[in-house]
Amino acid sequence: MNISFAETLRRLRLKNDISQQQLADLIHVQRSTIASWETGRRIPDVAMISKLSECLGVDVDTLLHYSEKCDKPLNIILLDDERIILEGGLSVLKETLPTAEISCFTEPNDAIRFVKKNIVQIAFVDIEMGRVSGLDICKELLKIEPNMNVIFLTAFSQYSLDAWKTGACGFIEKPLSADDIRWQIAHLHLPLGGVL
Repeated sequence: MNISFAETLRRLRLKNDISQQQLADLIHVQRSTIASWETGRRIPDVAMISKLSECLGVDVDTLLHYSEKCDKPLNIILLDDERIILEGGLSVLKETLPTAEISCFTEPNDAIRFVKKNIVQIAFVDIEMGRVSGLDICKELLKIEPNMNVIFLTAFSQYSLDAWKTGACGFIEKPLSADDIRWQIAHLHLPLGGVL
C-alpha cells in the first residue's frame, strides 16, 4: 500500500495533535492551503516543505519519503463493548484475512486514539455500545480518516437505515462470519485490491 504525500502530511499533523488551522498559522498560510495539500489537490513548494518538516518535528527526507516506508499490511480495527464478540470476531478476521494487522477495542476513545496514530483501512464498529452510539463513532472516525471503510456490526437490523446516513460502507449482523467479511471486502467504498 503506497501512501501519498497528502496522507503523510495529514498523518504527521494528527500525530502531533495539530489542527489544520494551527499548522496554517505556524507556517503563515490559509487553512484551505493545508486542506488542499492534504487532499492532494496541490503540493507545497520546497520552502513550504522545509517549514512543514520543522513544524511537524521530522526532517525533510522523512516527510518526503515516509510514504515509501509505509508498505504495511492491511490494518483493521474491531470495536465492540462485549469481549466475547471481540474474541469471536478476531478469530474470524484472522482466518479470513491472515496477513492483516487487527486491533480490538472495547472503548471508543481507545479506538479513536489508535486511528489518529495509525493508518487504518477498515473499521468494524458495533452500533450499540452502552451509552455510546456506534453511529457517532463512525462519524468521528471518518473525520480523522476519510478514506477508512467503516462496516457496522449489530444484532439489530433495524439500525441499517440509520447506518447508511453516516458514510459507512457496510453492515453485518452479528456474529461475524467469513462469508460476510468476504462479501463486504468485495464491496468496499474504497477497494483494497487483492486482499482475499
